[in-house]
Amino acid sequence: MFNKDAEKLRSFVGAQSEFRGELTVAGTLRMDGVVTGRVQADEVILSEAATIKGDVLARKIIVGGKVEGNIRASELVEIGSRGKVRGDIFTNNLSVTEGAEFNGKIQMRTEGSKVLDFEPRGSGAFPQPAVGQPGRA
Repeated sequence: MFNKDAEKLRSFVGAQSEFRGELTVAGTLRMDGVVTGRVQADEVILSEAATIKGDVLARKIIVGGKVEGNIRASELVEIGSRGKVRGDIFTNNLSVTEGAEFNGKIQMRTEGSKVLDFEPRGSGAFPQPAVGQPGRA
């Protein structure tokens, strides 16, 4: 999902760590601990053990843990199966895995968004009936 060359892990908040205040990081931030306050980074990855009590701003945000605050991502927000978000989400793209919890509003910018048409598997999965041919509806 992340470009390995361009976005390397720059900062880490460990499982036994707790931070209070405003946290600003250049690059990718991986969190296993607790942050109370605003978090801003290029990309934020929250493990299942992580908690943020405050707003999160980034290009991409992956929520495996808990966020109690608003999320603003210019590219993508992904909420994993054990992720919990209580707050509003502002993003261009959103992915929510089955089992995730979300309470809030979602605002997505529609300009420039791409809509993908999904074709049924196998060609002819839903054949159109031929009109006027014997033995066909």
